[in-house]
Amino acid sequence: MSTLADEPLTHGDKTALEPAALESLTSNLDGWTINRSTDVPRIDKTFKFADFASALAFTNRVGELAEQENHHPALLTEWGKVTVSWWTHTLHGVHRNDVIMAARTERLA
Repeated sequence: MSTLADEPLTHGDKTALEPAALESLTSNLDGWTINRSTDVPRIDKTFKFADFASALAFTNRVGELAEQENHHPALLTEWGKVTVSWWTHTLHGVHRNDVIMAARTERLA
């Protein structure tokens, strides 16, 4: 069975997800939340690790994925945790590609 993480990114669709679609897609991702604390909505998750080295290794794996797809998140690496935030800057919101990348990020943890 194919999952969201297996979907290819799309490059023709230039629209942010409507709130209902964003809620629906995000509900399938464990621990991801919709962050509306700024003028640009995004989806966030904080991943926990045993130490800084593990958190940094995860950050690097996410960075490699981002470079492969040319789609980059905000990453905050701290001792024992990494917060990943996905959104599409040019759309000022969350695109389906961001949700796909969040699902792929899950596979790296």
